[in-house]
Amino acid sequence: MLTSLFQRFCVLGLGLGLAAGVQAQPTDVTYLLPAPPNSPAFAPWIIAKEKGYYAAQDLNLTFIAAKGGVDVAKQIGAGNALLGGAIGDTPIVVRANGIPVRAVAVLGAGGVTMIATNAGDNINTVSDLKGKTMTVMSYSDTTYYALLATLRKAGLSKTDVNIQAAGPAGVWQLFSANKAQAMAGVPDWVVNAQEAGLNLKLIPQEQIFESMAQAILASDDAIKNHPQVVRGVVQATLQGMRDIIADPRAAAVTFAKAVPAYAGKEDSLEKVFTLYVEHVYANQSVLGHIDPARLDKVRQFYVSEGIVSQEPKLDELYTNQFVDPPMAAQ
Repeated sequence: MLTSLFQRFCVLGLGLGLAAGVQAQPTDVTYLLPAPPNSPAFAPWIIAKEKGYYAAQDLNLTFIAAKGGVDVAKQIGAGNALLGGAIGDTPIVVRANGIPVRAVAVLGAGGVTMIATNAGDNINTVSDLKGKTMTVMSYSDTTYYALLATLRKAGLSKTDVNIQAAGPAGVWQLFSANKAQAMAGVPDWVVNAQEAGLNLKLIPQEQIFESMAQAILASDDAIKNHPQVVRGVVQATLQGMRDIIADPRAAAVTFAKAVPAYAGKEDSLEKVFTLYVEHVYANQSVLGHIDPARLDKVRQFYVSEGIVSQEPKLDELYTNQFVDPPMAAQ
């Protein structure tokens, strides 16, 4: 009888050991990015993976590049991935077309759009852009929409400025070659223009329309049926963002280690990360928190400009359940 009892304990112990082994296996997660993952703009994600923050959440993330933020949202809505990255404005566009995704975190209280000007042209305000030539990446990019809203905020229309769509490289190359007096773009391109030798200055951020920063998007299905995965991705990514805020230089070293193409370019990376910290990540009291009032302003602009044909419901565009206490701590 003792032998039989011992055998039962052994079998039970083996079963528990196997269960623990199965439980220890990380969950594979495909995370879509709007562009190839070697861009400094995606540093919070790259650093989070490099430093093991996703692994600590029992997640194994694989980054796959989609064709822009709207494509990310479409793929998530179609069930091809649980989560992905885009600008926080993106759910406004896709919800209007019935795609069931929403933002679950936004990386910063500022927008990613910056307006840089040639310091020699004495452009100090948005109003000073009247009659000037400036570059944007494209006429369908979020930075372009933010520019239009910024011009309207200053009492100007898009016809008051000669806006040239120049592509992701041309946007800063034409500007740095003095073929445009200003540029609307992301911090990465500002540093590119500086390092090309241009003496530039930035229009004060309070004059720029309050569009959204980069966001983590999730499908309604993922939020409902895989909340632990969503929470783990959100919290790990925000830790990567927190590292950049705490020490842009150390973050640059980590990023260069993860993306060898940037080895030796840590100084440039530090400049880019510092711009993100000062202009995009700054002043967010709870990291990742989505401001409904700000999102509503952006929503109203998209509707008024005809960018979306119908106004999506505000509460269908976002959730803060994975970033605000007490849920974020669970």
